Amino acid sequence: MQKILFVCLGNICRSPVAEGIMLHLIEQHKLHGKLHVDSAGTAGYHINEAPDQRTLHNAKKNGVDLSKLRARKFENKDFDSFDKIYVMDESNFVNVTRMTKDKNHHGKIDYLLNVSHTGQNLPVPDPYYGGEQGFEDVFHLVYKACEKLIEFHIK
Repeated sequence: MQKILFVCLGNICRSPVAEGIMLHLIEQHKLHGKLHVDSAGTAGYHINEAPDQRTLHNAKKNGVDLSKLRARKFENKDFDSFDKIYVMDESNFVNVTRMTKDKNHHGKIDYLLNVSHTGQNLPVPDPYYGGEQGFEDVFHLVYKACEKLIEFHIK
C-alpha cells in the first residue's frame, strides 16, 4: 500500500482538498487497500479544526465531502509513515525539507503540481485571502494532479 501525505500551511484549504479528492477518487476507482492518504500543515494554527468553510463549500459543490477532515500539524514521524509527501508551494517545500534528517526523507518530498506539470515546481496558490474563484481554481488544479496520481495506480 502506498501512503501519500499532502502538506500546505494551515491544513484548512489546499491539503485537505487534495486529501478529500484522493479519498473520493479512491472510492470511485475501488482502490481501497492500495492507497492511504492524509494531509497536514506546516504550522499548527488550526489543529483539530475542520477545513475552511469556503473550502468545504467549494468541494461539496464539486461533489467532494471534506466534512470529516480535521487539521493537524506535520511531524517528523510523517517521514517514516508516508512514502510520498506532496507540498503545495515553495514555502511548504522549504519548511518540510528543513525537517529532513537524511536523503531518503528528502527524496519523498515533491510539489503536488509536478504530478501534472513535471519538473516545473509550480505552486498551488493559497486561496485563503482571496475570493470564491480562488477556491474553485485550486480545486480544479488539485483535481487534475490527483487524477494523475490515480492513473499511476490503475496501470
